[in-house]
Amino acid sequence: MSLNPGTRLGPYEVIAKVGEGGMGEVYRAKDTKLNRDAALKVLPESFTADPDRRARFTREAQVPASLNHPNIAGIYGFEDASGTPVLAADLETFQDGAVMGRSSSISQGLLKAKSCLST
Repeated sequence: MSLNPGTRLGPYEVIAKVGEGGMGEVYRAKDTKLNRDAALKVLPESFTADPDRRARFTREAQVPASLNHPNIAGIYGFEDASGTPVLAADLETFQDGAVMGRSSSISQGLLKAKSCLST
């Protein structure tokens, strides 16, 4: 499901596409109810009929929603847009790749033990 700027999904208004990957496309959006930016991740149409892919996408929303950590994106909601699941998350953390702790620091190589143990 490709989304054009101005498309509304619940309280979210799409601003622009920011990326895509194996499990979906990500869009910058505005939460019109709470007046904040959000990232919307949309499951590709080709996966919407696959129960395993839908279950995996649902878990991708549920697991980080149960956690509170600066390196894990805050989950704002999980919507259904005409049969297509849509995950709404904190835009800044999501753009850093930290949905499930995959922060951009991972791309910089191995972490030093001291930095892993610091609070």
